[in-house]
This record gives sequence, C-alpha cells and structure tokens, in this order.
Amino acid sequence: MNASLDLVLQHPGIWRGDQLAQTDEYTLPTGFAELDEQLPGGGWARGALTEILLEREGIGELRLLLPALARVSTQSTWQAWVSPPHIPYAPALSTAGINLKQLLVAQPQTPADAWWTAEQALRSGACSAVLAWLSTPDEKRMRRLQLGAETGKAWGVLFRSASAAQERSTAALRLRLEATANGLAVHILKRRGGQVSKPVLVDLQQTNGVRRARPSAPALSVVPSLRAVVRN
Repeated sequence: MNASLDLVLQHPGIWRGDQLAQTDEYTLPTGFAELDEQLPGGGWARGALTEILLEREGIGELRLLLPALARVSTQSTWQAWVSPPHIPYAPALSTAGINLKQLLVAQPQTPADAWWTAEQALRSGACSAVLAWLSTPDEKRMRRLQLGAETGKAWGVLFRSASAAQERSTAALRLRLEATANGLAVHILKRRGGQVSKPVLVDLQQTNGVRRARPSAPALSVVPSLRAVVRN
C-alpha cells in the first residue's frame, strides 16, 4: 500500500467497510459487555446521534441506557430529556445513580419547539447527554440533530417507532429493540463499520456496576424550555 495512503487510513476519523470504525470520539461503555463488543469504540459515542426504534414504549429502553447515564452523572454537565412520554420517576433514577440536580426535563408545547430544544441542547456544549422523544421527523431535522451532537460533543439519543426502520437516517447508530424474556434483543441496523447480522441479546437483569444512590430523591422539575441553559 502507498505510504501516504496508509497514513491517511490510520487517521482515527477514517473507517473502512471491513472493520468496526476506529474513531477519536469519546465513548461511554453501555454496561453490557456483549453490546460493547458490537459498537464502534466499545460503547455509546459522544459527538454522535443514536436512534433507538421501539415497537412500543416501556420495554426496557431506559434500563439499557441507565449505566451510561449514571457514568455521565459524575461530570459537571447537564443531562436533558426532551418531551419524554411520561414524567421520569425520580426515586428510580436516583437509585440507578443519576444525579437529579443535573437532570433537566423539558416539555415544549409544540413539535417544532421540541426539535429546537433538542438541537440546541446537543449543540450547546452544556449537556453530556440529550434524550429526545420527537414527532414529525424528516431528513433535515435528523441531520441537524446529528450535527448538533457533533458540535457539542454530546451523546444524543432519539427514540422513534420501529415503523421507521426502513426510512433513511443520518444518525451514526440505529438500533431496533425487541423485548425478550430477560431483557432485549438489540438489532443493529446501522453503525460505523457495517450492520450486524444477528441481534445482540442483552440481559437487563444482570449487574452493570451502576453506582447506587440514596433511596430518597428530590422531585424533578419539568420546564417548557431549556433556553436559559442552552442559549449562547
């Protein structure tokens, strides 16, 4: 191989189709070794958007993310949840190791405001993780979320219906979750480095080394906007 080309291919931002991506993005271990083995960099990528497709809500999607969310709770940055379908249960999050003082929950009044809020939270650099449940997606909006995550070096997670599996997406990682007896079957539809032919079986009952907090927890504050936090 040409020496100059070989040098280019060694750059951490370059990936080849016959291998998992080697990137310089900071990754967060998922807490599940079997899943880490299949994800570029060995975990959830910061500076990128992860799209999670669900057949229905409440099958364990948040439990899949909690170990990583607990890890970023040790940082002096915010976590933002935008338009969750239900108000998060504070005691359960605290028990899982989430620092509630650094958790922002926003319920914007319109879909357009929700997309704006998610994008700005990702882009701001003030949030280590942004979880969003958004309606009326399109390619332009999806691209803006991905670019926002890249700009702010944030871990972005977008929840959508499994019916969107055949649609194009600019997300760096796309997963479709299916409930199993002990946890989830994680179908990797898109990743840097290629698809995975078989689902990854994740046992949500295993111990993930998540730090446990005190049972008592303050109530969550739900706000209509994050403008005071994400504005430049």
